[in-house]
Amino acid sequence: MTKQADQIIEMLRAGHDDLDTVVARFRPEDLARGSAAAEWTVAQVLSHLGSGAEINLATLEGALAGTGVPGGEFNQATWDRWNAMSPGEQAAGFLTANEKLVQRYEGLDDRQRQELRIDFGYLPKPVEVAAAAEMRLSELTLHSWDVRVAFDSSAVLAPEPTGTLLDGIGRLLGWVGKADQLDGAARIAVHTVEPERAFGLVIDDKVHLTEVPESADGTLTAPAEYVVRLVTGRHAAEFTPASVEFTSETLTLDNLRRVFPGF
Repeated sequence: MTKQADQIIEMLRAGHDDLDTVVARFRPEDLARGSAAAEWTVAQVLSHLGSGAEINLATLEGALAGTGVPGGEFNQATWDRWNAMSPGEQAAGFLTANEKLVQRYEGLDDRQRQELRIDFGYLPKPVEVAAAAEMRLSELTLHSWDVRVAFDSSAVLAPEPTGTLLDGIGRLLGWVGKADQLDGAARIAVHTVEPERAFGLVIDDKVHLTEVPESADGTLTAPAEYVVRLVTGRHAAEFTPASVEFTSETLTLDNLRRVFPGF
């Protein structure tokens, strides 16, 4: 588990440094541009990441000190303070807050990375460092794309964390999948590249992962990063690579898009 935590923390560092380079070049008009996150400007996405970094840091510090999760009042006060910032302050504040969070993860020793359990308050039980860092990695990677695609419609998820996020989508499906948006049940065979994976998506009373179905109602072949974006609602036609193929006699890719409206 220590090795897994090491790898995820390294990806957090790379993701932060990469977005730092992009944000540092933004002009005021860039920050005011609409992002791929519904109804949020680029600055508001950075504000969300910045406030999230502060809350994550306080949660991590609470676990280290044994004082527990900071609680709802702390979270609300943090959001209110960030919402009151100017776009420029939100961008600069994100860079500072996220750097502090990444540095704190980097500063954990081997025993802490192995044994520490972090209580987020809304999960069934405290989680290990690798799981907590992976949650932040998912948020950072997806929202980095929300920012980048505002300036480049061909933007894709960073390749390093894509495999990790794809392997973790099973934990998301019960929350993000809206099975009632499909008329009837369906079994989808999914084949990805970069990295290669093969699995099934079953849509009935809920959405869940299975082995590749022997008899599928549709087959999706796509880059792994697109499948992660599909499941998390970042799948508009203008952001769908030409290499994505969906074959079915009864379903379309738009049917799948409705099942995964995003969050």
